Amino acid sequence: MSVVVIFGGTRPQGNTEILTEKALTNITAERIYLGDFHIESILDKRHDAAGFHDRNDDYNSILDRILPHDTIIFATPIYWYSMSGIMKNFIDRWSQSLRDADYPDFKQKMSAKKGYVIAVGGDAPHIKGLPMIQQFQFIFSFIGMEFAGYILGIGNKPGDIMADQKAIYAAGELNQLLKTIG
Repeated sequence: MSVVVIFGGTRPQGNTEILTEKALTNITAERIYLGDFHIESILDKRHDAAGFHDRNDDYNSILDRILPHDTIIFATPIYWYSMSGIMKNFIDRWSQSLRDADYPDFKQKMSAKKGYVIAVGGDAPHIKGLPMIQQFQFIFSFIGMEFAGYILGIGNKPGDIMADQKAIYAAGELNQLLKTIG
């Protein structure tokens, strides 16, 4: 089993990253920080006979790094009751990959993966973060990927997540699970 983490936060060592790193203790994983890349918004050409055009950005290079892995962890702060904008922008581009000649087997490759979500928010995330979790479930279902689980944590200011013992415990449980299947 190989693991890749897609970080959607924009704060270095933010609460989501701290919690995710707890889940990855002593696990080899590739880390992709979306904020380090330039990803253009999708220009929807799904119904255009010519299809999508190259956006001249980093999207394909990120996808090339993700596709070889068996397990994907989507790590995002909860912004306005959803995933971060940069994470949503990245996932929106999957529409292009579903039709793009560069990735003719995108859906098939993605359907062979397990996906987890780790998210942290400061305003009742165990309730207000659930629509985002459901959104990920729908995304994974559409692409055929197994929705293997999620962790929601409480944190607003830097380091707040360390006070959320339930989330820290859940990250430890995920860590043990990843070690047993790896």
